[in-house]
Amino acid sequence: MWQTAEVEGHVEAAAAGGFDAGETIIHHLANNAEHPIVRIPPVFGIDLSISKHVLMLWLVALVVFTLVTWIVRRRLARGPVPSGAGNALEAVVEFIRDSIVRPSIGDRWAATWAPLILTLFAFIFTANLIGLIPIFEALNLLNHWVFHAGPDSLFGRALQGGTTATANFNVTVGLALVTFFAIIIAGSKAHGFINHWKNIVPGGMPWPIYILLVPIELLSMFVKPFTLTMRLAANMTGGHIGILAVLSLVFLFTEMMKNAMLGIGVGLAVSVPLAVAITALELIVVLVQAYVFTLLSAIFIGMVINVRH
Repeated sequence: MWQTAEVEGHVEAAAAGGFDAGETIIHHLANNAEHPIVRIPPVFGIDLSISKHVLMLWLVALVVFTLVTWIVRRRLARGPVPSGAGNALEAVVEFIRDSIVRPSIGDRWAATWAPLILTLFAFIFTANLIGLIPIFEALNLLNHWVFHAGPDSLFGRALQGGTTATANFNVTVGLALVTFFAIIIAGSKAHGFINHWKNIVPGGMPWPIYILLVPIELLSMFVKPFTLTMRLAANMTGGHIGILAVLSLVFLFTEMMKNAMLGIGVGLAVSVPLAVAITALELIVVLVQAYVFTLLSAIFIGMVINVRH
């Protein structure tokens, strides 16, 4: 399993003090913001340094833009009948529009909000999936055996830290804020800015009830992006922790029993099968979490548009 390369590197580094599974796992998941790939001086107090997860966000955006542009241009060149990748993209677009946007938002506003929901789905799904591909782990092995770049070099710093951008709460907060402001814009476009805020509570009720109801509804506005943030980041982090935890058993048993063959036996009998099973589960989670985030975003937008329902 590819994660063993990450674990093995920490075993060698901590040979004198013993294997620290917790440190290994955190190192694999962390953004490594303390040691960015490229350090940029703060602008108005904001750190704009390029960290590992910033690099991954750029990579995800590049992959989505390049792939979708290539498929669309290829389809336009071949004519109105899609084939191959064009069929796959059209199926995804129609699924998002007909199964998520229209039932949640309604036919009238489907064309307005389908592009945003589709973009969120494509970006989150691609970020989740790339986080499972051992790109940097393979580069780490290549560096260990061929390049020998130091940890303070540009290439060495790029290998440090996690690769799943959607496991970073800063990233999921940004995505949730997109939904948060989309909710306000959708309600304002559908009913007007003043009426949108009036619609957060039902009309015609005794005024004492509003004293209790208004704060609750205002709080729920902030709970929605919070739930989107926590659900996506926690699920994407949990799978990686599980994989690394079971792989760490190899080195823990080797250290405890002072027997490398016993550690290898535990790895073959327990760690590798469990890691494969968790990875298979993660492939499902990758799709499910992208679907859930976009579905909830569409529902929240639909709730402020169709207030009578």
